[in-house]
Amino acid sequence: MAKQAKPQHDVASSRFLANPENLDTILATDCGSTTSKARFFKRLDGKYRFVASGEAPTTVEAPFEDVTLGVRNAIREVEELTGHKFLDQNRIITPRLSVDEGVDLYVTTSSAGGGLQMMVAGVVKSMTAESAERAALGAGAIVMDVIAVDDGRRPYEKIERIRYLRPDMILLAGGTDGGTITHVVETAELIEAAKPRPRLGVNFELPIVFAGNKNARPAIKRALGTIFALEVVDNLRPVLELENTEPARNVIDEQFMEHVMSHAPGYDKLMKWTPIPIMPTPAGEGRMFQAIAETYGINVIGVGLGGATTNVYSIYESKFVRTVSANLGMSYSICNVLKEAGTKNLTRWIPFDLKEEDLRNRLYNKMIRPTTIPQEIEDLVIEHAVAREALRLGFEHHRLLARPLRGVQRRRTIADIFEQRAFEETYIDMLQIDLIAGTGGLLSHAPRRAQSALMLIDGFLPVGVTRLAQDSVFMMPHLGVLSTVHPKAAMEIFEKDCLVKIGACIAPKGVGKAGLKSAMEVTVRFNDGSVIDETVEFGAMKRIPLKEGEKAQVDISPFKGGDIGRGPGKKGTATVEGGAVGIILDARGRPLGFADTDTERKQKLVEWLKALDAYPEKLYTIC
Repeated sequence: MAKQAKPQHDVASSRFLANPENLDTILATDCGSTTSKARFFKRLDGKYRFVASGEAPTTVEAPFEDVTLGVRNAIREVEELTGHKFLDQNRIITPRLSVDEGVDLYVTTSSAGGGLQMMVAGVVKSMTAESAERAALGAGAIVMDVIAVDDGRRPYEKIERIRYLRPDMILLAGGTDGGTITHVVETAELIEAAKPRPRLGVNFELPIVFAGNKNARPAIKRALGTIFALEVVDNLRPVLELENTEPARNVIDEQFMEHVMSHAPGYDKLMKWTPIPIMPTPAGEGRMFQAIAETYGINVIGVGLGGATTNVYSIYESKFVRTVSANLGMSYSICNVLKEAGTKNLTRWIPFDLKEEDLRNRLYNKMIRPTTIPQEIEDLVIEHAVAREALRLGFEHHRLLARPLRGVQRRRTIADIFEQRAFEETYIDMLQIDLIAGTGGLLSHAPRRAQSALMLIDGFLPVGVTRLAQDSVFMMPHLGVLSTVHPKAAMEIFEKDCLVKIGACIAPKGVGKAGLKSAMEVTVRFNDGSVIDETVEFGAMKRIPLKEGEKAQVDISPFKGGDIGRGPGKKGTATVEGGAVGIILDARGRPLGFADTDTERKQKLVEWLKALDAYPEKLYTIC
């Protein structure tokens, strides 16, 4: 099949892109699985600032089947709020015609229609197949399945699975350069036999990216080159000790634009509106979390809690890992969270009586009406309970891939033997995480910042001293794609209008033994000379107000076995920065435990929520 020509962009747009300093007005959108979001940015007094936002339901599915309709509806809301005209005959006016008509640049991200859905294949499931999965996830894809020689399935089962999935793209890896080609060629032959068709544009060739043993390239081209859109890149694992994902990621991005986005309903029009390639939403979010880590030189865990997926990002000692947990979301996938977590895990976060049937019906209603928002306090608490479990499950998935390369021989020391270290476990040490930050509609639009704080704490269970932050009105994906054109503008908006500092969480690692009452003693020394002393009992939470922009010195004395990053039982001092909530003292234990009886559990939940002033008093009257 002939490849579709790439959209042509006007000369005026190229003039502005050649010199980003000419950009005075910028419009950015994100086509989410549930909602399309428009954000308007403008240079004011020499600095770029966020001006206004608009939102509307995404229209990629029937009966509309035109993604630009939802985008235009979101943009029209910005027009109404600002009086600035962006649209003319259902297309964006660019470049700008006057002070209040048109924009200098339009950019967009998208996860509508399920985003980029990929299948990956490798030889050994825990080695090359895992590297292929990391590469696909790093490009912002949802990995539908991982095919490997040793995955326990028979050849006909793999063929049936490949044929059934209908992915947007396949990434095939396997073998080190110069090694045997037998297994990777056999995997290619399975794909050839399955003859999978793409999810979108069924009459077009399915893109396949080969990133395996270079000696296998001729055989791969013979097997796949005539019936698929085959792209060959450098090996993901040229040697066992090295993982090289960047070439595969870059080609995945190109193929996503050329073969996937161009076939989705309405995207052919959307692509012509912008001179910048449409970026997958997770890739945009990831860019901004990386910017945080690089700008401040810290270890960061970030999360994008979406309607269909939960995307987790870690930048730990300069290593960046992104995972996209498909079917863990807050609208289309909300019932899958219930299925994966189980009713017991979900209801443990709910402080009032709720029958299982009632819980399921409420979540079913959210699934079939994904754009609705909670009307009652009970519905809000239920959604926040689901969010905690989506975050927990998404992070568990993330930790499986954030680990050292498998297949590499390592020398074990005496310390490793005595400590019984498991090299296959994640390399992320929560005591070394400096910041946990969240984005996504539910986190950004939570009525109180304390609610976001609790969801992040309960989902990730930070230990030691950890800063908390969130996206103000969900604009991290927009800024991520903008950073590819104008990094300075993206960072100015990010620091001034996007990142909301929630505060700091102090939580000792470990669980107190029977007979111990105090979990930690904390002394907070403020800049004005005032001092607060707090003793926190096991199972309790406390909040100490500390405004954004203010700092305080905190002396922490944990219980004998508790660790705040200095070693079990050792005291520590840290400088913490304030935020919308302040300093959160969490003595509930790590791992987090719940009371044995239902009555005690509810009582404790109410205590935790009241300690942070997370919900209105109305909630506690029904508990």
